Order: sequence, then C-alpha cells, then structure tokens
Amino acid sequence: MAISHRVLLLFFFIGLQILTAQDKFTLSGTITDDQSNETLIGVNIIIPDLQTGTVTNEYGFYSITLPTGTYNIQISYLGYKTIAETIVLNTDLSKNFKLSESAESLDEVVIEENIERLNIKKPQMSVNSLSIKTIKSMPVILGEVDVIKSITLLPGVTNAGEASSGFNVRGGGADQNLILLDEATIFNSSHLFGFFSVFNPDAIKDLKLYKGGIPAKYGGRVSSVLDIYQKEGNSSEFHMNGGIGLISSRLLAEGPIKKDKGSFLFGGRSSYAHLFLPLFDINNIAYFYDLNTKLSYRINDNNSVFLSGYFGRDVFELSNSFANTYGNTVVNFRWNHLFSDKLFSNLSMIYSDYYYGLKLDFVEFDWESGIRNFNLKYDFKHYLSNNFKLEYGLNSIYYKFNPGEINPTTESSGINPFKLIDKYAFENAIYVDAEHKLNNKLSVSYGARFSTFHRLGQDELNIYENNNPVVFNEEIGIYEKAEPIGTKTYDRSDVIESFANIEPRFALAYQLNNNTSIKASYNRMSQYLHLLSNTSSPTPLDVWTPSGKYVKPQLLDQIALGYFKTFKDDAFSLEIETFYKTIKNRIDYIDGADLIANNAIEQVILNGKARAYGLELLLRKNEGKLKGWLSYTLSKSEQKTPGRTDLETGINDGDWYNTAYDKTHDISLTGSYELNKKWSFSSNFIFQTGQPSTFPNGQYQYNDIIVPSYEARNSSRLPSYHRLDIAVNYNPNPNSTKNFKGEWVFGVYNIYNRRNAASISFREDRNSGRNEAVRLSIFGIVPSVSYNFKF
Repeated sequence: MAISHRVLLLFFFIGLQILTAQDKFTLSGTITDDQSNETLIGVNIIIPDLQTGTVTNEYGFYSITLPTGTYNIQISYLGYKTIAETIVLNTDLSKNFKLSESAESLDEVVIEENIERLNIKKPQMSVNSLSIKTIKSMPVILGEVDVIKSITLLPGVTNAGEASSGFNVRGGGADQNLILLDEATIFNSSHLFGFFSVFNPDAIKDLKLYKGGIPAKYGGRVSSVLDIYQKEGNSSEFHMNGGIGLISSRLLAEGPIKKDKGSFLFGGRSSYAHLFLPLFDINNIAYFYDLNTKLSYRINDNNSVFLSGYFGRDVFELSNSFANTYGNTVVNFRWNHLFSDKLFSNLSMIYSDYYYGLKLDFVEFDWESGIRNFNLKYDFKHYLSNNFKLEYGLNSIYYKFNPGEINPTTESSGINPFKLIDKYAFENAIYVDAEHKLNNKLSVSYGARFSTFHRLGQDELNIYENNNPVVFNEEIGIYEKAEPIGTKTYDRSDVIESFANIEPRFALAYQLNNNTSIKASYNRMSQYLHLLSNTSSPTPLDVWTPSGKYVKPQLLDQIALGYFKTFKDDAFSLEIETFYKTIKNRIDYIDGADLIANNAIEQVILNGKARAYGLELLLRKNEGKLKGWLSYTLSKSEQKTPGRTDLETGINDGDWYNTAYDKTHDISLTGSYELNKKWSFSSNFIFQTGQPSTFPNGQYQYNDIIVPSYEARNSSRLPSYHRLDIAVNYNPNPNSTKNFKGEWVFGVYNIYNRRNAASISFREDRNSGRNEAVRLSIFGIVPSVSYNFKF
C-alpha cells in the first residue's frame, strides 16, 4: 500500500508542476444526442489552433485545460453533424453540447484534426471498436445480429467453429476473456449453446475490445476485455423499435421518466422456433429469452444515477425426459458525481449471477450449479492538465461458487441428495493509470494494478501427502488421483490461501508525422478464476473454480509493437501489430479427467504454461459508398505441462502442443455498399486454418477388445474453414416523414454451401469392417429474412 501512496504523490506533484506553468482554464461538460439526450461516448472535442483535443468518457463527460485565449472548437462524432463554435476562455467554463444526426443535405464542416489522427497520437493500442450500425449491417446466421460473431471478424479474434460458445483472443482460451455489460461480469455469453450471443443489439450503446495494452482499471482475466455499455434511454420522447425474424423477435421501448432529466429503457428478445416443432411430431424444445432494463436520472449538473439490469435464460427439453435451463442475471446501481470540472467519479454496486440447472426425469433427479458475485467499485478520472490525466480507483468482489447440487425429484428415486462443497473467495484491487503527453510527438501511459485474492474457508478441504493431489504411476506411466490422508474444516471467515500481485502497465506512441505513428505496450495481468472445461469450446455445464491451496492463479506477460497509418485524409487506415505473450499456471488435465460432479477437482489437474505470438493486420476503408476492412492474423498458440520431476512424463511427454484454439491463418474480408437510400449490400468472407485435433494413429487388440492408440495431443487439424455470407437491406420509404419506419433484411449464410467440419470421428464400417472417418457439419447454406422497425 505504501508503494501505491508514493506513486499517487509522485503523479500529484507532476500534475501541480504542469498546472502552475502558466494561467490555464478548464472547458468541461457533457455531450448528448439532441433527439434522445443519450450521452455519447468517444466524441472528439478538437482545438485546431493548438492541434490538440480530447474525447468524452464512458458517460459523455469531457474536460480539457487550455491557456487563456479565444479558440475555435470543433465537436465531431461519426454519424453526426459537426459543430464549430468560437469560445472565449478566461475563466473555467462548463459547456454542454447536443449533436444532431448528419444528413446529406447539410453542409459538412471540414475537420482538420479528426478521430483517426487523435488515435494516432494516443498510446492506447490493441483495441478495436465496432459501431452498432456496422454490426447490424453484417450478414449473420438466421438473420440474428450477433455482437460476438461480429468481433470475430477483427484481427486476433477467433472462435472454436460454428455454433460454438465464446471467442478466443490472441491464442487465449474463452475463459480468459473478461466480458462486461454495464460493468457487470457475464460468465456465459451464449444463447442456444453458442448459436447466438446474449447481447441485444438494440439495447447496446458502445463496445470496445481490448486485446493488449489493457488499462489498469481492468483486471481478473489474462486474455482480453470486452466492455459493453447499454443505452440510457430517450429522455425527450417515447420511442419503440424492434425486429421480427425467422426464429426470434425483439422489442425495445424507451422514453422519459421526467423530460430531459430521467429516462427508462426496456428491451426483450425471445425465440419461438420451438412452437412449430409439434407440427412435425417433434417433442423437443429449445428456446431463449432475455430482458434488458435501464433507469437513468440526472439529479443536477454534478450528479446522475443509473440502475441497469439484464436477465436471460435458455431452455432445452428433450422428449419430456431431459430439461436444461441456464442463464445470467446482473444488476448494477451507478452514481456519477462531478467533484469539479477536472475530477469525474463513478461509484458502482454490482450483482452478477450465472445459473445452470439440469433435470433428468428418466433418472429422477435435479442438478444445479452456478457462480455468484457482489462487486463494489469506485473509479475516478482526473483531468489534471491537457497533457496529463489520471485514472485511479478500487474494487472488491465477493464470490460464492456452487459446484453442483443433486436432489431427487420423486420419493421413489434411487438418487440420494448430494451437495458438492461450496467455495468462497474475496478479490480486491486498487489501480492508478496516467496518460502523459511528453511533447508533440511522444505520448505515454503508465500505471499499475495491485490485486489480492483470498480463498475463504469452506466446510471441508482434502489434505494430501506432500500437498500433492496428483501422483504419477511410474509403472504404467500415467497420472492418477492421490488418496487424501485427511480433511480439514474451516470457518467461513478463515483464509485458506492468499495471493497478491502487482500488475504494471505501460504503453507509448511516437508520432512520425501527422498520419503515422509507432506504438509499444507491455502489461502483466492476473486471473484468479479458472473454467473447468476440457472441450474446445465452453459449454453451459462447465464449472468455475477459484484459485486456492492446489490451484495457482494464472499470470500473463504480454508485449506488443504496432505501426499505424492513415491515407488520403483518413479515407483509409492501416494497423499492423505483433505480439508475444506467456502465461504461467495454465490448467491442464490428466488423461481421463472427470470434471463434472467432482468434489476434489485438484486431483485431475496440473499446472502448466502457455505462450502465443503473432502478427495482425487491419486495413480499413472508412469513407464512401463502399466501406469495409481486411483483417489478417498469422499466429501460434501452444501449451506445455512438463513433468514435476525427472521421472514424470508430463502431459504430451512434456512437449509443447497446439492449443485447441490455435489458428495459423485467419482472414476476414468485410464490406458494405450503399447503392442508394433504398438499397444497401454487405458481405463477409472468412478463411481459417483448421482447428487442432487429436486423431487415432493405430489400434491393438486386448482380450478381443479393439483399443485405439492416439497421436500426440492436437498434432492434426480439421480441414480449413471458409465461407461467404451476403446480406441485402431494403428500405421501402427512406424519405418518409412518418414516425413509423421499417426495413427488410435478406441474407444468405454460407452462400456456396461449404460443409465445414465441426469435428471428425472414427468408426468401423459395418459392411466392410474397415475403419472410416466421419465429418460432422452443422451448417450448410442458410437463407434468412427479417423485418426491423422503429417509431
């Protein structure tokens, strides 16, 4: 803690020196949409006379400190008309702006210093943003707009295949991604086992994906951060919008609680394809539904409060004998307070819960598991000067893990009630981050996060000889479960194990000229939670477990270098990045590991290590009727678990092997073309190296039983994956002045009907007796149509 205080004092004195250099005053305020009063994130406030500027934060607030003088300022934001205004700054000035959506008939202000050039200057790298308008224009499976599927078109981001849950970033596992919705953690981001994501696009305001150079305010995961904010709701007038698709529909309503001060937002989605299954004598059911809510109220110029929530559920039933229910519940109460025109704060109290339920009527029992947490966080953004900004804060998270509970559903059931031992933990962190412009060419950001994790007491904990829950059988060369030599019981307030880590962050940007810069970053991160899954893609049944006596936290070190350039007045942009990262204490599983309903999970896991490295390229066309980007990633992702002694073989003989999400080549080409106001077209082309797999390479016979033998782990691959999608948007009345507006979206997924392999299995042909490989493909060509409306 003493180190953190010294760092804060150092930053404070640096700020004082900068502030006292000359007479300066602060221009600050909030920028909103003129129709809805929705605050706008990332708006550019540009001072061309000084070749400087700033952007609004996550709540639409901006602050910039300038010398005394008269300035022309420009307020610009993608899709909105630019405001140009002259201000006299001879005292601190609070000034709010309202932006109106741009129209072709309006004269545009020439922007001399726009968002791309500001990004060229900023040290932040390895971050991607996608507008909701762009996401909605992309062709997707069954016409369902999907945030998760959209970000996989960016460099460094892949998934495990069609109908797979989660996403992988820079060779990391899906469990290594921190997914936030209004600051609340989402533990499972999929609907219908990965066909769709849990995010309703109509309710989303902004999203950013951090792949490296991650700011110190984020922690708890070692691969990436997907930060998503919901809309606040229209505080001017009531509106509704929605869409009707082949298998699901959505509806969102928003309006004022008190005009120009308070607003509400309620959005819902539901699938209904299961309603038609009885027509085909199919008794199975599979559907999802979710609700998004938000209440916002501006108490005065310095205080605003928000209450947001999400509730989602998936239901799957099989012939009235099997029922599966799972989903997320999150609630967040936030208070924005402006201490001064230079100090902005946000206090959040967050509840997050992931629930998994399984009912098996044919064996007459119910299974329930889940993870629940309570999070208190307080964040500050301090605009000390135009060249020096600080972000600092703290957060505390209390976890309760329910690994599983079984209860009989009938008195005649042969199943006895059984409860796996609940686990508890407490995670704390403080952080400080500085953004410092050293001169006109060089900017840096630096900071650190200090995190602690305490594994709290539980009813019973196994004790093993030499603290080793896994033993190596030298005679047959395999790992086996160790027998406990006893147990120990703890009170809830006891601390079984504690961890503490300092996580430094550093990034710099050097501007070669007005259009070109080079950047570098380093960050260390800690992850104290582990997803127990030995599949290539997470499933709803997977269980999270905390670090503790036998499971160590994952530790990441990542460096990245980048080259960034804009062309032809920012009509084109090029981003090239290379990265290298290592991860300590990455979980690996012994052969034959049983992860479900295991009360001693430490008996089947070993601590290994992982590494990933690669090159990413993103070429964008930002203007004109034809827009889009080309994304390419060349990368390698490997894992290794060597033996703990010379007598042990380790996993895969202690050699490096491909992770299940290693993709050597990943190419995405995304484009959209606006023919006229009625018709627009979009398409995606995707190519990926096949997913690593382990195939049998022989067999032997033992007591009339055929036993297969397998090659080295993940040494083979599925066939390469590729497909082409197209979509057509038709707006029948683009110039209509009526309140009600609608559009049709027609799409074709996988237009040339590529039968991409989700898996390959092996079996014996009954007629010939020969072994054969069988490819499983989930989707061929899939047409879709949907109707979107708003009023």
